[in-house]
Amino acid sequence: MKSALKLLLSACLLILWSNPAVHAQQTVSTNKPWPAAKAQAWYKQHAWINGANFIPSTAVNQLEMWQAATFDPKTIDQQLGWAESIGFNTMRVFLHSVAWQADPEGFKSRVDQYLTIANKHHIQTIFVFFDDCWNPDPKPGKQPEPKTGIHNSGWMQDPGGIITNPADFERVHKYVADVLKRFGHDKRILLWDLYNEPGNSNKKEASLPLLTKVFAWARAAAPEQPVSAGLWSWDYEKLNAFQVANSDVITYHDYETPEWHQRVLQLLKVNGRPLICTEYMARPRNSTIENTMPMLKAENVGAINWGLVEGKTNTKYAWDNPMPNGDEPKLWFHEIFRKDGSPYKQEEVDLIKKLNNKQ
Repeated sequence: MKSALKLLLSACLLILWSNPAVHAQQTVSTNKPWPAAKAQAWYKQHAWINGANFIPSTAVNQLEMWQAATFDPKTIDQQLGWAESIGFNTMRVFLHSVAWQADPEGFKSRVDQYLTIANKHHIQTIFVFFDDCWNPDPKPGKQPEPKTGIHNSGWMQDPGGIITNPADFERVHKYVADVLKRFGHDKRILLWDLYNEPGNSNKKEASLPLLTKVFAWARAAAPEQPVSAGLWSWDYEKLNAFQVANSDVITYHDYETPEWHQRVLQLLKVNGRPLICTEYMARPRNSTIENTMPMLKAENVGAINWGLVEGKTNTKYAWDNPMPNGDEPKLWFHEIFRKDGSPYKQEEVDLIKKLNNKQ
């Protein structure tokens, strides 16, 4: 992103997104996004949105979090308590269609149990439906053990691979429709993030059919909460144009230094909609709590870092720097807390508390 070409591309995309003719072509025909004024009014009803991407330290992936045999409400309760103690008010949490397919009623019961715990800690939730990141072949049952020193070695794409078969589309349609029917008016849920990083894992525009359908399914379900799908790669013009044109609230990921991050959010603001950064903080890349979170608050942009507690996901290790010997990284990539609840960096939690008026 630190090149004139990348920045020019971003500016051109914003011009494209702001073009009403493009919006007319890209917007799902079954229903339209909220008017920008409605989205802004919704945003003003909330305190400054800030928190982390959350999975309990005992889960290697979304399936281990949500399956009955490994669902861990005790750890969830404890770790969301740590989040509450520093003033975090929002968690972004990944669901998984395979966990629903194996046990729809049990899955929804566990989601409700999670929401009850989060609500006790005054935390709202952004739920994520689909995901193009990491391993492409999710299966129910026992999940793989984490690979020592490797970032997110067990994380599973959802639904996995590239969907082309009508029967597979119908299967995941039933999942989305069922979850939104049960939770689409639940005040404990802040927002639905319909698709994490569409096009990742080199899928590129092959993810556009599922992205298009999940927005249509969500609009048909008419949830009370806003829907979005976060921008993450400036190279995927068709995906980006569709995501912006159809999202009620603009969400995005940015792991850059704050001066480049700020340029991105200034460009995104031309859409006239609230902004929530749903992934940031990669310490070795100079995207940190100290240099980014105050900037996001000053810009009135939601701030959701990755992640909360070190654990089986191994996301304290960098994407591109595996440490198979399991040594402690010189500088953690992600996470705020150690497994015992102590802060990785005391100055970080002190700043988070200050920004949330918790001191």
